Amino acid sequence: MSAAFPLNALVTGASQGLGLQLVRALLALPHCNLVYAACRTPNTATALAELARAHPQRLRVLALDVTREEDFAIAEDTVRRETDRLHLVLNVAGLLHDAARGIKPERRLEDFTAEALLASVAVNTLGPALAAKHFFKLLTHEQRAVFASLSARVGSIADNKLGGWYSYRAAKAAQNQFTRTFAIEAARRAPNLIVAALHPGTVDTALSKPFSGNVAEGKLFTTAQAAGYLLHVVDQLTPADSGSFRAWDGSVVPW
Repeated sequence: MSAAFPLNALVTGASQGLGLQLVRALLALPHCNLVYAACRTPNTATALAELARAHPQRLRVLALDVTREEDFAIAEDTVRRETDRLHLVLNVAGLLHDAARGIKPERRLEDFTAEALLASVAVNTLGPALAAKHFFKLLTHEQRAVFASLSARVGSIADNKLGGWYSYRAAKAAQNQFTRTFAIEAARRAPNLIVAALHPGTVDTALSKPFSGNVAEGKLFTTAQAAGYLLHVVDQLTPADSGSFRAWDGSVVPW
């Protein structure tokens, strides 16, 4: 990302996978001033703890369950005690499957359960919505700021040609609608804030591992590749792009 001014960033879902790699990539930027890395259980996030020890002046680890508004309120207060502004919020926390709860993408309607839908909405929709509510004022200032949520192409209603995956598709579609609506309000209240949805492609993480076998050659990205692509897209966004859904290569994904 460009170095117009010192950057303060916050990443949710930062303990593993793409979220952790985005934290690493941000810390590698010399103009990145502070990175707030939020995850549900910091005491078990060993890789994040190692990063915090390596960057004690620049990395702050926050305990944040994205389904709990009280956690967001505490995180907001923690950030406010140190700075009056954020320049980047990346919502990376996501849920596609959970073996412990028997949650997995549905192949047919009979596989659908209320539990799976509610769990998916809680993480994939409610999480970004609460982030917007609690970090909006920290993103409202005279400098460029970006609020971006990792969505998925399968959340696009217009692009849905295969069906299936009811809960995940519905939760991501709801997230997309929230993102678009937030962008409209932000244009009125915070003209320097860009709000966007991002599709990272298929990334070699625990989330996509059970489904990566059919990915075309060259289209399964490492976390380092995906983080680099996404930060480049974020860097290229302009106010005219607010309210858009962008893929890892910058192309527009239909809502």
